[in-house]
Amino acid sequence: MVIVDMHEVNLRAVDLNLLVVLEALLEERSVTRAAERLHMSQPAVSRALQRLRDTFDDLLIARSGTHYTLTPRAEHLQVELTWVLKNIRQMVQAPKFDPLRTRQVVRMAGPDVEVCQLVPELLAHLQHAAPTLQVELDSRPSDYFSALVNGDIHFVISGLAPSQQDDQLHRIFLESTEVGLMMGAAHPLASQSIDLEAYLTARHGYISLTGRGPAFADATLKAMGKKRNTVLRLTSFASVADYCERSDLVFMLPKSIVEHVGKQRDVVFRPVPEELRAPELNFYLYWHQRNHRDPMHRWLREVVQSLVV
Repeated sequence: MVIVDMHEVNLRAVDLNLLVVLEALLEERSVTRAAERLHMSQPAVSRALQRLRDTFDDLLIARSGTHYTLTPRAEHLQVELTWVLKNIRQMVQAPKFDPLRTRQVVRMAGPDVEVCQLVPELLAHLQHAAPTLQVELDSRPSDYFSALVNGDIHFVISGLAPSQQDDQLHRIFLESTEVGLMMGAAHPLASQSIDLEAYLTARHGYISLTGRGPAFADATLKAMGKKRNTVLRLTSFASVADYCERSDLVFMLPKSIVEHVGKQRDVVFRPVPEELRAPELNFYLYWHQRNHRDPMHRWLREVVQSLVV
């Protein structure tokens, strides 16, 4: 009966740095040449060889006349060592990204109109710079920042700020725009200055990107002890112009979005009442810290930055 020693090797007791020295010794078959190759002193390599002999319980290299030869165990180790060290080097080496060959998938999310202002130009660039890079867009009403934190998507395009865990997120600036009122050109308020009283008497619609919760204007008015007459809540910007043209509804929207959805439509853009005016709205591209150093993500962010300069 053959008895096989099944004791597990304790890797914590093995100095894995010695494997690099072993590789040089097995290939050079000389302490002197191995020391020169490794930029080490001969005594240091000799000490390493003795530790390797103790570890493997084998001479590894043995003098044969005027030169050294490998023991049978060393010949076997050399084959295994080449594969092991190659894999370790690949594991430690920073991953490379080739945009011309990549087939990676980039998942982006944001409101449809906000996405449409950036992504078409981005795709026009990618068709030459990264022709096989796949882009998935999700503009369904959702809590995009939670999806970003959970790892479901890679990038969020938004004018909103994350409500929590923003210390885990990075961002780059895309554009700034003022916020104003969009209404049909035939609306009674379309040709006049709109004060707070006129604003409150109008009928309002608003966009809730998450599909729930009040609009920013409602929270501001509540703090003032006032309330507007909201009769419609939408979860997308796409149909806003239709409602403005065919009804007396007023929407408070970023100007850049009004210019997009209201192009060649019978709508107007008017300033908000002085009491509701706020600083310009900033749009950002957000990503999670888990992807901050990923080569593909870094490359794509640089492309985006070049497009919005």
